[in-house]
Amino acid sequence: MDSSSPAETRPPARRRTALFWASIACAAALAGVAVWMLAGNPAVLGGHPLLPGILLAVATVGVAWAVLLWRRRDAPRPRSRVRTVSAWAGRIAVLALAAGLAWLNPFAYQPGPAAEAGPTSDFMVTETNTAITMSPEGSATTKGLVFYPGARVDARAYQDVLAPAVGAGYRVVILKEPLGLSLLDGNQARGAIAGNPDITTWAVGGHSLGGVSASSFALDNPDIEGLVLYASYPIDSLQDRDGLSVLSVSGTNDGLSTRAKIEASRDLLPAGTTFAAVQGGVHAFFGDYGSQPGDGEPGISRQAAQQQIGAATVSFLERL
Repeated sequence: MDSSSPAETRPPARRRTALFWASIACAAALAGVAVWMLAGNPAVLGGHPLLPGILLAVATVGVAWAVLLWRRRDAPRPRSRVRTVSAWAGRIAVLALAAGLAWLNPFAYQPGPAAEAGPTSDFMVTETNTAITMSPEGSATTKGLVFYPGARVDARAYQDVLAPAVGAGYRVVILKEPLGLSLLDGNQARGAIAGNPDITTWAVGGHSLGGVSASSFALDNPDIEGLVLYASYPIDSLQDRDGLSVLSVSGTNDGLSTRAKIEASRDLLPAGTTFAAVQGGVHAFFGDYGSQPGDGEPGISRQAAQQQIGAATVSFLERL
């Protein structure tokens, strides 16, 4: 004889209805977030293929789950209290997943006046699923810079600020990072280097979190001669890394990579590191992607700040 009570085998209708509608809401959240990101942000489809692939899969699962729930809305659902609690916990986890995906929505490129500092020239732009390459037009070059974007920032947002380096004769490869997070593939620069065998002198650089990954890559790869840090600093000491020249450019009004953090990084960088401070510059001025939560208030225009950033970068690269 089954000793289970009716309450344990078949919950009240209102409890079953609440769980049903919670499930519908979760399915809608998954599909809605995915569609919102795919349709509303060009940086998603224009970036690394991992994020749109995940979003397409999540949207498919959300729609399929909603259809299945609706078809089985009147079916009895025997469930113990343990299973009921587990079901609610699962729905909360799904909502957390939807929120996490929404957080990954990248800062899209917002075109602004191109940086004018340093030599300029026409250049060619080629784009793949994992990188944007800018090359000087009409002249061969043997110098290159691989650049890691900041967390969740569209790779295109760095084209203008890095254009003066191309004008100075450098081939610049801006990486498209998986999920917009450089830490997921810190060795990604190696693929860019391998794909440009005609370049014999390499520097790496990065903005914010991208600079952390660039620093780690430079530490582990002795063929890298230069490191360019935009509002960033390493997590490991580079003082014993022979043959590495470093440029650290920061903004004095940066609310994220603050002046105190930049000053503290001096103990991790080589003694000959060049430090350049953009007076009034903020974190988001190192690219063209609008404002950023937690950043400081600018005391200079974006265009003027990027002119200084571009000039400092060119001056440093020309010394390598």
